[in-house]
Amino acid sequence: MEMPSDGAILLSMVNMKLRDGDYTPSELCAQYGWDEAELCRRLAAEGYSYNEDKNAFVYAG
Repeated sequence: MEMPSDGAILLSMVNMKLRDGDYTPSELCAQYGWDEAELCRRLAAEGYSYNEDKNAFVYAG
C-alpha cells in the first residue's frame, strides 16, 4: 500500500492503525511496506512527532 500523500489523511490513518491495531510505528511500516524514517519525516513536516506513551503522533508545535 502506498503511503497517502495528503498529510492530514496520513496522520489520521496512522493514528487510527496505531490505536486500533495496537501497533508500533515500526510494525505498522513493516506491515504496509513503508519506510519508517519517511513516515516520521512526512509527519514532522506537518508538525507531528511520535509520543510513545500515547502510541500516537501528536502535534509538537
